Amino acid sequence: MLQITAREIAALTDGALVGGATGDELVTGTAQIDSREVGPGDLFAAFLGESVDGHGFLAAAQTSGAAIALVTEDRGVPAVQVDDVQRALSVLAREQLGRARRENPELVVLAITGSAGKTGTKDLLGTILGAHGPTVAPAGSFNNELGLPLTVLRISAETRYLVLEMGARGIGHIAALTTVARPDISLVLNVGSAHLGEFGSIDAIAQAKGELVEALAPEGRAILHAEDRLVAAMAQRSPAPVTTWGFTDGDVRGAD
Repeated sequence: MLQITAREIAALTDGALVGGATGDELVTGTAQIDSREVGPGDLFAAFLGESVDGHGFLAAAQTSGAAIALVTEDRGVPAVQVDDVQRALSVLAREQLGRARRENPELVVLAITGSAGKTGTKDLLGTILGAHGPTVAPAGSFNNELGLPLTVLRISAETRYLVLEMGARGIGHIAALTTVARPDISLVLNVGSAHLGEFGSIDAIAQAKGELVEALAPEGRAILHAEDRLVAAMAQRSPAPVTTWGFTDGDVRGAD
């Protein structure tokens, strides 16, 4: 994360300082939801999961060096109390990315979606771009409303490339993720039958995946699979220039 005080976090998230927090606590690390991963200067988000309540690990996070915690309940540990930890992380991620863009105009945000191959492509791009500048890419499949903000919050003042994976379980999900991190480059791999039961139809899946293209600014770039007709058709939804790719068709082609 870019350095930020507990007072600034409280102001951004409409939160309150609790547990003896002074507001001067300085986050210099990143955001964590697993107390075992917390290091000095980190922000520990006490996320309430289906089977685990992060509030039970506040003391462990503090012992590991967390600068401040993000909570929904005051448990006597220095923290910022908010109504919704997940929402607060999204607000923080959006603010941090906006600040990073202002401080480093060369920062490029590249987002990937598709019914298959997102994680492998993300890993490849992270490796390729990492050879050209400091790069942040998600660990595993951090592609939802919790994983994406956590990935964004790993950026630093030196970050040159931010690679994001965006998944969807329904129409509107990717659009919501792009309000947290608007891409400069949107890459759509394919439209398949994965999660067909949740969406109801292939056309609905295409509608959802295409939200990544619609989020682009006119100066952005859409990268679309020319050999997938539903992906190729997303060119009509792009406010930005389009580059197509494929093996037998497209502006960029793979061979051998």
